[in-house]
Amino acid sequence: MAPQNKNEFSQAVKRIRVWYALLVLVLAVFTVRLFYVQIIRYDHYRAAALSDQLKQYEIPATRGTISAHDGDSVLPIVLNQQLYTLYADPLFVKNRQAAADKLAPIVGGDAAKYAELMNAKKSRYVVLAKKLSDQQQKAIAQLKLPGIGTVAQDFRTYPQGSLASQVLGFVNDEGQGKYGVEQALNNRLKGKPGQLKAITDANGVPLAASRDNTRVAPKNGDDLVLTIDLALQQQLEGIVAQGVKDTKATAASALIMDLHTGAVKAMGNAPTYDPGQYFKVDDASLFQNAAVAHPIEVGSSMKALTTAAALDQGVIKPDTTYYDPSFWIVDQFRITNIEEDGGAGTRDLNQLLNLSLNTGATWELMQMGGGQINDKARNAWHDYLANRYMFGKPTGIEQGYESPGYVPAPADNGAGIDLTYANTAFGQAMTATPVQMAAALSAVLNGGTYYQPRLLDSVVDGNGQSHQVAPKVVKRGVVSAKTGQALIPMMQYVVQHHNFSPGFDQNTYTVGGKTGTAQIAKPGGGYYDNLFNGTYVGFVGGDQPQYVIVVFVYKPTNGGYAGTAAAQPLFGKLAHLLINDSYIMPKRQ
Repeated sequence: MAPQNKNEFSQAVKRIRVWYALLVLVLAVFTVRLFYVQIIRYDHYRAAALSDQLKQYEIPATRGTISAHDGDSVLPIVLNQQLYTLYADPLFVKNRQAAADKLAPIVGGDAAKYAELMNAKKSRYVVLAKKLSDQQQKAIAQLKLPGIGTVAQDFRTYPQGSLASQVLGFVNDEGQGKYGVEQALNNRLKGKPGQLKAITDANGVPLAASRDNTRVAPKNGDDLVLTIDLALQQQLEGIVAQGVKDTKATAASALIMDLHTGAVKAMGNAPTYDPGQYFKVDDASLFQNAAVAHPIEVGSSMKALTTAAALDQGVIKPDTTYYDPSFWIVDQFRITNIEEDGGAGTRDLNQLLNLSLNTGATWELMQMGGGQINDKARNAWHDYLANRYMFGKPTGIEQGYESPGYVPAPADNGAGIDLTYANTAFGQAMTATPVQMAAALSAVLNGGTYYQPRLLDSVVDGNGQSHQVAPKVVKRGVVSAKTGQALIPMMQYVVQHHNFSPGFDQNTYTVGGKTGTAQIAKPGGGYYDNLFNGTYVGFVGGDQPQYVIVVFVYKPTNGGYAGTAAAQPLFGKLAHLLINDSYIMPKRQ
């Protein structure tokens, strides 16, 4: 039996050696694999694991508030209200229908819709509802539903209701400022969001103790104080709205500007809208601030600026008289006046403005060319239009969607350029907005300094530091101070010879203006015979003009000349408002 036992022992040893070798091989494979996974491919597999557990959250910054002046104090007109957005991470929602059934009674809406949203396969963040109250947020938190959460978000509220809505604009559901100040100064208002990266457990709950959690605090937006005077703004909007009703117009715009700083004290349009309910507005044109976004052919209001340009060039003087033939032939077209011009005769500059003579403005353009409309005249007038009065380019006021308007080039285009330029002298064939007209007239009346129109008065940054916004000079020497002083009594003459009720005491206050009635251009060329816009540009002050007022009334149908019958009454009410509410200091006796 010994040989057999010896053979069996030998085979057993072999089997043990084989199994030992296999065990060593397996251990070696595991060791190599572990080394590969944990050392060589460590970063790759760590990132893969974190992709399921690492969540990155954006911490919203608090959007800056907007305030305006109320006498000696400042009142908010746009504030933030903290509401909540309900979201789901479909990866962690265990029972979508059950979760939807529990959420629907709290949030409102259709549970089936919530369940469908939570079935999203390619998204880790699905918004289920917005603008939830604090009470709703607490009720949702008590459900402790895996993958369901809420995040606080600021939404705009308006303590003054719809006041200055088109100046302000609104903030959409994505947190972007749209229209008005909200759009123009969105970067200042929105601040900079923070970041939170967090390792989560299987339910998506951040592990506070993880060393991989990082946080960058948000930087809140700036708080803004506007130049707007709330009392003026409220009354201006009421006057404009009533003016639209009285004149049966489609719309109207008006503004009041401090001519020594470019600060807009009030600016409004009718119709308007409620910024707190912007999502209910069907006509998007209501969002536009027409005072900066709707340029039109301004009509005879331009004659005040044409006269200033001719005076400034020295081609006419304040006491100049001329023979007005009551018509001119330019490029084979007849330029005439309204029937109240009194016919041909000798006129002075006061009469030119008061009678609103198209032939007079054409004659002034002729003087810029040495007695005729030519290349010299066109280039000289274009210099004032585009480079001094700044028409044809945005003013830079803090508003979204500002329009530049239009000024034709002075070069001979072979298509009646002399007639075109004759038309621009009395406010046709070019377009401008109310804010552009206000800025240009202000530059003439204040002695020649063009201030950028502005709505921003001061800024309180995220650190609580207040910064006053200084007036910005765009151009000096627009006209000479002598030119501005010469134009003031001419515009006063116009007011004195037009019917205002009540009238103005020019011995106590300085009030001047100019009407404009502009034909409305047809889309295919030419003008409508029965459609007009009414405009008025003017000023109010004590010893010197202090505020410029501009009024545009679009397509009034109350009869009469649109400038006189529609726009002039609104100017009168706004001028009396400034006087009666002591915004103007009377003349020193």
